[in-house]
Amino acid sequence: MATGEGEDIAARLGDLINRHSDRLTDADGRLLDVVQRDPLRAAMENGKEVSQRAGVHPASAVRLARRLGFKGYPEFRGFLQASLVEGQGEYESPSARIAARLEKAGEGGLLRSILDSEIAALEALRDGVGDADIRRFSEVLRGAGRIFVVGASHGAALAGLVALRLRRSGYDAVDLSPMGQQRLEWVHGMRAGDVLWLINFRKANPDLQALRALAAERGACCLALTDPRGARFDPAPEAQISVSRGAAGESQSLVVPMTVANTIILDLAAIDDGHTMQSLARFRDLRDRQG
Repeated sequence: MATGEGEDIAARLGDLINRHSDRLTDADGRLLDVVQRDPLRAAMENGKEVSQRAGVHPASAVRLARRLGFKGYPEFRGFLQASLVEGQGEYESPSARIAARLEKAGEGGLLRSILDSEIAALEALRDGVGDADIRRFSEVLRGAGRIFVVGASHGAALAGLVALRLRRSGYDAVDLSPMGQQRLEWVHGMRAGDVLWLINFRKANPDLQALRALAAERGACCLALTDPRGARFDPAPEAQISVSRGAAGESQSLVVPMTVANTIILDLAAIDDGHTMQSLARFRDLRDRQG
């Protein structure tokens, strides 16, 4: 578990214990010791499982929760989960994210849980992003000289797909994500008329921020596709779409931003006077000849 998560939950739990210390029993103490030693695990287990690890009666977890001011253990567990998430918007460590998603699946089935999560995120996208937001991106891309696409973490996978589709559509696009130090050789010649497309999720990324600053210095236009946690750039991009990939504990996959990216590229084809269509036809012919 990340240190910050452990400190956050320990502080909130410690305050709760102090406020109700005069009501706590020896069994409560054994339960709290188990919870404090591994708060992440306790936040994902039910009362019976925590009681078993503490070596107390299965009902003891319920009684502890009530003495701490909750209606039952599920509400206390919700407090633990909220303490892990609060101030972050999502679990910070990978193990916490996986555990939360498995817990959310419960008895309903993992696949159904993931599908429900994706559907909910896509429905939120329907209300949060409009055709005008998409058009701002496609208009910038239509007039671009070179297009530099770069993503951080999971955003790098989407950046590769975006650059590939733009190249097949006849645009001078390059994916900078996997290049390391060679990235500098590509961006060295960035100039006005070029476009930098940033794809970033979960948190601010200093490498992407440095590229954004370079684009501003060179007069290149900047686009950003982010989730709310990865949305901050200085100066602000000329066009930005920030979309939630799901609530804390949900799948957080690339379906939502990939849907946005695909829509932008499709809209680009609708406004570039046949440029995309002609390029795709040439690419198909070339691929057929190469066999």
